[in-house]
Amino acid sequence: MASTTPPTAATARRTRGGARDDTRLALLFILPALIGFLVFMVWPTLRGIYLSFTKFNLLTPPQFNGLDNYIRMVQDPVFWNAMKVTLYYVILNIGIQTVLALVIAVMMQRLTQKTWLRGIVLTPYLVSNVVAAMVFLWILDYQLGIGNKLLGAIGIDQVAFLSSDTWVIPTIALINVWRHLGYTALLIFAGLQTIPNTVYEAGKIDGASEIRMFRHLTVPLLRPILSLVLIITVIGSFQVFDTVAVTTRGGPVDSSRVLQFYIYDVAFGRFQFGYASAMSVALLIVLMAITFIQYRLTRADSSDLA
Repeated sequence: MASTTPPTAATARRTRGGARDDTRLALLFILPALIGFLVFMVWPTLRGIYLSFTKFNLLTPPQFNGLDNYIRMVQDPVFWNAMKVTLYYVILNIGIQTVLALVIAVMMQRLTQKTWLRGIVLTPYLVSNVVAAMVFLWILDYQLGIGNKLLGAIGIDQVAFLSSDTWVIPTIALINVWRHLGYTALLIFAGLQTIPNTVYEAGKIDGASEIRMFRHLTVPLLRPILSLVLIITVIGSFQVFDTVAVTTRGGPVDSSRVLQFYIYDVAFGRFQFGYASAMSVALLIVLMAITFIQYRLTRADSSDLA
């Protein structure tokens, strides 16, 4: 027969004081990350918002000029072209990347769950953006690239992948899809692990095919993870910079001048930090609005598994 031992005075003191001690320990662990967040995220953001209302060139103190930078931005055709090019890139990159990553993740879950296969899928993500851009710049060169040599070998005319205003954004989007596809697929694959096998077993008993289970079981139950993946990838896609800087530098004729590259050019090429800050604030507002709409439309805070 089990016996119950009454708590000693020391145990009672530890219990009463445990919450207070845990809070201090938690704050101690959080403190380094909090300092980094305040120094590297909050302060630059507030500083950037302040500079967006000034005229600042690094050599003289900032001079307050009210809404002049924002008025200039609204009237700047290059800004709107950069925004249009960026949206085109985001649509292509997110659309292709999400569909392919979902297919790869489902295949990894339904066919095989080998660890080495996941490692191979993730390999392109280990290559830096600059290195990947340099490699594809050589592969896709119009005259000497092996890509056009292979096209010529099968009777297809050469394609100006990175020097044609028609092909440049789809090419940049596909380069970044190649690099980020594995990472996105693994995020979705992790979400698939949360779906119980009993759900699929019940579907099989009811005679559902794999495609039908994918449409009516996998996709609805994966919705919170897909929402998170979409939010992360959309924000990352709006920040595309290095691939453009290495391969095209915004050309030909602004056809690949994405917003991040235009902000960089205005800030560090022309030293107009006030105007560059105003465009950065505009991009921040756009991303916040898109994230809020995505969060609400996809109901990312709820799951059908409950």
